[in-house]
Amino acid sequence: MKVDALIIGAGPAGMMAAGTAARNGLSVCLLEKNAALGKKLRITGKGRCNVTNACDVRTVVGSAPTNGRFLYGAVSQFSPADTVTFFEELGVPLKTERGNRVFPVSDKAADIAEALAAYARNAGVKVVHGEASALLLENGCVRGALLKDGEQIFAENVVVCCGGASYPGTGSTGDGYRLAEQAGHQITPLRPSLVPLVAQDGDAEDCRDMMGLSLRNVAVRITDIKTKKTVYEDFGELLFTHFGLSGPVILSASAHMRSMEPDRYRVSIDLKPALSSEKLDARLLRDFGENRNRDFANSLTALLPHKLIPVAVRRSGIPPETKCNALTREMRRSFGALLKNFEIGVAGFRPIAEAIVTSGGVAVDGVNPKTMESKLVRGLFFAGEVLDVDAYTGGFNLQIAFSTGRLAGNSMSADEQARKKGEVKQ
Repeated sequence: MKVDALIIGAGPAGMMAAGTAARNGLSVCLLEKNAALGKKLRITGKGRCNVTNACDVRTVVGSAPTNGRFLYGAVSQFSPADTVTFFEELGVPLKTERGNRVFPVSDKAADIAEALAAYARNAGVKVVHGEASALLLENGCVRGALLKDGEQIFAENVVVCCGGASYPGTGSTGDGYRLAEQAGHQITPLRPSLVPLVAQDGDAEDCRDMMGLSLRNVAVRITDIKTKKTVYEDFGELLFTHFGLSGPVILSASAHMRSMEPDRYRVSIDLKPALSSEKLDARLLRDFGENRNRDFANSLTALLPHKLIPVAVRRSGIPPETKCNALTREMRRSFGALLKNFEIGVAGFRPIAEAIVTSGGVAVDGVNPKTMESKLVRGLFFAGEVLDVDAYTGGFNLQIAFSTGRLAGNSMSADEQARKKGEVKQ
């Protein structure tokens, strides 16, 4: 098969690049090893798909702690506002929720995936189900790709957008990194981002005892013990697991824990953020007074979730059978302080396979930020998570995929049209 452009990977970046190039007049082949296009996209946001963030370009760039400035050109050319217009014109109405997070009104990620797939197919993109094993390279130019079944697809333009190394069951198994290395690109070491946290041994036991407990409105603060600085603070939902901590606020926090080492970070959870220390003490005084003849451990059901009570009692050091009328002011205030600063030490991240996003990837100093084309191989482009860029939660990572995919699609279209006219590529 011979086409103008070969797109390797039918995720959000790949489908955007393919559809864009085809609508610009190129013959396009979209290569995907899964049976369904956008397999990982269909499960993002717990199946709801946080499409983008209703913010300006600077906010997107500022929300990408890894190589954010590299993205400025791509996001400027296809901004969050452009993303919203794009999907609504494809017949997918969107809505904006807390934190400017944009979702489909249907709350179905499949609607976003299907809209992108239709965008590509309706533009004339030919979808081929197969897996690239190597790039075809000649004299510093890309010439296509060799598939694992031995077939060759020839193309003067190739976009590698195979995703990262997270959720390998969706096809993100690091294929793009191998292809990039074959072309001479450096790969920044991979690490998980937006990933659950493993608790230190002692705290892990407490987390196991609370496994499955979800706290919806807690305040979380992450402290770097080495620098003694707070690296993250926010309110949100937290989940205790058999290994430690997960939930939206923890996933967000993990993106700020850039130099993970065992026991370097501590998570401080304010279990009662709506109450000041003084108001919480007054609440405890009232509750203990109403339960003056009951055991301390049996007096907390109106204050704390059932699974949290035994752990909180154990951490307090107060004998559980102590009668409430025997609790001293010091005991009460110490218990209140515990609830305002419930600490979990962090041993490390969960494996990269469980991460929402891969940090690391194709080093951006080898990629032209104005086009997404390789600086080493003519006609070779990169887009999406395969690049060494990643952002916080809130729709920013998908926006990066859409923006870089769009830019790659437009850039190779311009290059191909110039080539057909006999002009020399710059």
